[in-house]
Amino acid sequence: MAVIGIIGGMGPEATVLFMSRIIERTPAEDDADHIPMVVDNNTRIPSRIAHLIEKRGVDPEPTLVGIARKLERYGATLLAMPCNTAHSYADAIKAAIALPFLDMVELTVEAVTRANPATRRVGLLASPAVEITGIYDRAFAAAGIDVLYPDDRAALLGAIKAIKAGARDDRALGPLAAGYRELTDRGADAAIVACSEFSLLSDALTGPLPVLDSVTVLAEAAIALAMAQDAP
Repeated sequence: MAVIGIIGGMGPEATVLFMSRIIERTPAEDDADHIPMVVDNNTRIPSRIAHLIEKRGVDPEPTLVGIARKLERYGATLLAMPCNTAHSYADAIKAAIALPFLDMVELTVEAVTRANPATRRVGLLASPAVEITGIYDRAFAAAGIDVLYPDDRAALLGAIKAIKAGARDDRALGPLAAGYRELTDRGADAAIVACSEFSLLSDALTGPLPVLDSVTVLAEAAIALAMAQDAP
């Protein structure tokens, strides 16, 4: 039986959102048709922002690796981690486990090129840590696609912190919507929601620029792999 293991807690609402999108998109008529999930909604994972942006605090990598190994022991047959920033540590996680790890960054790039092979420039709505580490820049560059980021990184980081604190008003949506408008004006072919906190508000982004949500991409890939593992 396929079991989706989820490295969660970054943040807890984003983890629940990811689980909800798996449930919503799984073809099912009864409980038994849904895919089992084993979740570590670990809110004590050291701060990725502190480690990657502020260059202080505890390295989250050993904790993330430990969670991956625990989920493997608990019977997971594939792993997913609905946090874009934490994919800065994805290579260490992949090296520590034997089961498949669904790479959110790689899957998002594949989804962009599949949706529109003519894409040459995307805009990312993400934590500044994603830009600092270059995880999306490298992946998109390999596909011949340039990456744009909104100029006001501090506003986006503030919005992420506001969402983690429960805000759903203009403190959170204002910077996100402003970033979306800027990416539209600068000629992006698509806007990528590349922060799982922003995924909680992505439905509010409306306009001419197509929006692709990385949490949805990861959920659909997890369903597909789980169903393939279950197939006779």
